[in-house]
Amino acid sequence: MFTGIIKAKGTIKAMEQRGGDVRLCVRSDGLPWSDYELGESIAVNGVCLTAVELYEDGFDTDVSVETLDVTALGGLDIGSSVNLEPAISLGERLGGHLVSGHVDCTGKVMSRTTDARSIRLSIEIPKEYARYVARKGSVCVDGVSLTVNEVSGNLFELNIIPHTAEVTVVDDYAPGTVVNIEVDLLARYLERLLDKDGDGISLEFLKAHGYA
Repeated sequence: MFTGIIKAKGTIKAMEQRGGDVRLCVRSDGLPWSDYELGESIAVNGVCLTAVELYEDGFDTDVSVETLDVTALGGLDIGSSVNLEPAISLGERLGGHLVSGHVDCTGKVMSRTTDARSIRLSIEIPKEYARYVARKGSVCVDGVSLTVNEVSGNLFELNIIPHTAEVTVVDDYAPGTVVNIEVDLLARYLERLLDKDGDGISLEFLKAHGYA
């Protein structure tokens, strides 16, 4: 599990084709990588990957064909900057929201404007995932835990404060940028509980008990 609070930025130093998969060589001086262990989970732009080699200045990880197909990692190039977050430890602060590192879909940045010192982004996602995004709710974009400002159809808006822009790759976004999206886990489970075709909790049940 992750929190969506980025711990470091990294750079893709190599992308090696290996039997259809790709080995990413990520380098970053932001964390003591040699203190971690082989097999540790590290979120790269919000995608949970496994460290297969560790170095003083980074790590290598293998990306499967399936992951390349359903995330934006396949669009990375040598020299691309990425957001990095190692998996959380028990007792660690949860500064963002619980994130699994299992990307639901990709989205596209439709607009970028300035709003005082902040950046306002509008992102489009597939219609079937828009139901999980709510105003003032949480969404994970390239591994960054963010609060949704507005929702309109399958578009949602974000306000990026200067600190977030500085310590993540969000400052590199421009219209057309493809990003990894993970919706809020709670929205997923709530939908399942409210599934009228299953045995879950109904909307009528929630109303009767004062929850809706």
